[in-house]
Amino acid sequence: MQNMHFIILTLILFSLCVTTSKTHADRREEGNLVIEDIPEIPESISSRIAQYQNTRSASVQDWMPGGGMLIATRFAETTQIHSVEHPGGARRQITYFDEPVYGASMCPDASVNGFLFVKDIGGNEYYQIFFFDFAAGQHTMLTDGVSRHGSVLWSNKGDRFVYHSTKRNDRDYDLYVCDICHPHDAAMILENEGLCAAVDWSPDDQKLLVLNYISVNESYYSILDIETGRLDRINPSDEKISYGSAMWAKDGRGIFITSDEGSEFRRLMYYDIASRSFTVITKDIPWDVQSIDITERGDRLAFTVNDDGMGKLYMLDTPSMNYKQVPGIPSGQVYGLLFHTDGDRLAMGINTARTPGDIYVLNLENDSLERWTYSEVGGLNSESFVSPELIHYETFDSVDGKPRMIPAFYYKPDKGNGPFPVLIDIHGGPEGQYLPYFSSMAQYYVNELGTAVLAPNVRGSAGYGKSYLLLDNGFKREDSVRDIGKLLDWIDKQPELDSSRIAVIGGSYGGYMVLSTMTHFNDRLACGIEIVGISNFVTFLENTKEYRRNLRRQEYGDERDPDMRKFLLQISPTTNVHKITKPMFISQGLNDPRVPASESEQIVKVIRKNGGTVWYLLAKDEGHGFSKKSNRDYYNNAVALFLEMYLLKR
Repeated sequence: MQNMHFIILTLILFSLCVTTSKTHADRREEGNLVIEDIPEIPESISSRIAQYQNTRSASVQDWMPGGGMLIATRFAETTQIHSVEHPGGARRQITYFDEPVYGASMCPDASVNGFLFVKDIGGNEYYQIFFFDFAAGQHTMLTDGVSRHGSVLWSNKGDRFVYHSTKRNDRDYDLYVCDICHPHDAAMILENEGLCAAVDWSPDDQKLLVLNYISVNESYYSILDIETGRLDRINPSDEKISYGSAMWAKDGRGIFITSDEGSEFRRLMYYDIASRSFTVITKDIPWDVQSIDITERGDRLAFTVNDDGMGKLYMLDTPSMNYKQVPGIPSGQVYGLLFHTDGDRLAMGINTARTPGDIYVLNLENDSLERWTYSEVGGLNSESFVSPELIHYETFDSVDGKPRMIPAFYYKPDKGNGPFPVLIDIHGGPEGQYLPYFSSMAQYYVNELGTAVLAPNVRGSAGYGKSYLLLDNGFKREDSVRDIGKLLDWIDKQPELDSSRIAVIGGSYGGYMVLSTMTHFNDRLACGIEIVGISNFVTFLENTKEYRRNLRRQEYGDERDPDMRKFLLQISPTTNVHKITKPMFISQGLNDPRVPASESEQIVKVIRKNGGTVWYLLAKDEGHGFSKKSNRDYYNNAVALFLEMYLLKR
């Protein structure tokens, strides 16, 4: 009898231990990383992936007096500001911070000899504005150290700059102008409700072009008279119009602006201020016009076009309003347009699927392209990198009687005949777009793990017209998840792909898509990787920072409305997490102001309560994603191990 009691007691204790092992994590800390249930990374993985983690890129920040350039690149933990004096010249580091530095802009007044930049702390996105003085060799913080600031813009003369700030109530963005001689004495020039930013100064520095952003499909431009405070709305309309880039014509009589008024796409237009009329310039381009820049003489304007996910560069002759595509630009992404003051040179960033972003300068006299930076690829042979194929697959509904087609970029391994395991990479936003920028990790998955990568632009993605953009709004949210289901059907039909080994990965809203895809298609997936993702729309909307809450309500729906709240709870992954039985890897930045860490914590807790397998990684010095190299390296190592354990093994 005593033996029986002993056996029963042993079984009870064993049962408690089993339960405890499923609900409590194996937790350790390494530096700023909190690591739960992630095994030690084998040397075989960390050594193999090291080269892929030692790639870098460079981006244009500003031209410097004398012809040199300010650039942003990373040589240690974070991206910092450097200078390059000439094409192919050595990079000289200027800023040295633990946190990344953004938006360096030289003062147009050469006698000031310095530049403005912004920086936050630990990824909290409460950006502060700094001035770096070349003569003194030091920086000074110009803002309060507490509020959120940004959209810094020098006047043409260089005696003042404008920026937006939430310091009035930590919710709304007001505009402030600051005299460079008294940089700490900024004056509010516009009290605003919601998000706004100054986009350009008028040529005489008396007015500002101000953008008021409501949502991805609704925004407005106004002209602000700085002295009187008068705000004149451009093109008042009851129609919801989405505006993008805008710049003043150099004679001050008009504005070059992009708008989707009367079109599926944002077209380049000219707005005549006196007559209050628009002239459409790019009638024949059926894609979004994105960034623009104009010479100081005002005779030429450069603009980029998002052509089915690929960047094209065009040049406009402003007197005639004729434009042409610039030849000789590598096929990829073109961004960061910036004319030199001489008007004959245009700096830009160019990035392709096989080469990281570097800075090039276009000579407008002969359309020749000169490379300024040469970013490393970890000693790897870039010729071995894979360029994705643009495919289109049928989804569940139709347009004008024909099946709706979903675009996706398909990275197919060159080695072997398959069938290859598949990693579906789902972008965030949701009004984002997967663009085939260089990704060292995509190349690692394809070349080293022998995994195909599919990156779909499901309904709700930008770049394919405003009707497509709105297809996932409100109560149609899960239609985009159904698009992933149809991608699984497409994979089933590809003989070179292994439909029994499919994983999904995504961050932010893409993280929600991963969780939702796992709840809908658990039996068809091997595992999921979610980064800073939304796990419950109601708790997300209630806890995201106040300055962005209404912006997100425009996209996801207002959780204060009873019907919408019920729907959002119904589709939230936390409500449906019991359907997930496959392994999950979840990562989060502790200081994330967009998707709070509580979103990850609650989904991890419920998965563990259900007895599921979940790896969890929390970075205490990061926000919405990992910006520090050491954190990112560990994360990538862990993802590689996770895929080897749960995707690659049959």
